[in-house]
Amino acid sequence: MGEVEYDDAAAPPGWRGKGGLRGRGLEARQDELRSLEVSVTEARYFLPAMVTGLLATPEYIRASLADSPGDVSATVAKKIARQEVLREGSCSFTFLLTEQAVRWALLSPEGMVEQAARLVEVSRLERVRLGVIPLGTVLPRGPMNTFTVYDDRFATVEIFTGRLAFRDSRDVETYRELFAMYEEHALFGDQARERIRSWFEA
Repeated sequence: MGEVEYDDAAAPPGWRGKGGLRGRGLEARQDELRSLEVSVTEARYFLPAMVTGLLATPEYIRASLADSPGDVSATVAKKIARQEVLREGSCSFTFLLTEQAVRWALLSPEGMVEQAARLVEVSRLERVRLGVIPLGTVLPRGPMNTFTVYDDRFATVEIFTGRLAFRDSRDVETYRELFAMYEEHALFGDQARERIRSWFEA
């Protein structure tokens, strides 16, 4: 996969409501994210509630789109194709997931076990750091929102009704500091893999 030049003008605007995102097409959004992910050198994902598509099985991805109108097969396919960015290109990825995000049951128990195995598999990739924050971990700030930080250029925050993008350096630095704080409390490597397995042993 070739590099593409980063262009701030192509980054998401300050606010996109859910209707506007769907109006452009879910597949178009996947193309936008793919271009973004190959144009930065470092991406940090804080996931307090659900697993992101880059880490998800096809079954989990489809379940996460259950409230989307129409046939989502093309979007599912593009989300799966996007996962190649974890193995190709030069971007490094750090994912922080709370225990709730890992265990939230979008699927049957069997499906969730497969999803857990997918997390363990991805955690072993060379350019991926995957950390988990178990319930009971004492944190100085509550995990309020899903957010992603791309280099030191901008950050996106997702809520039920849409997505916010922050480009002001002070805002981006705030999210970088938040991420670093959560990162200090996360388990990585073998500890993370063992904890994920333990959550699904039953």
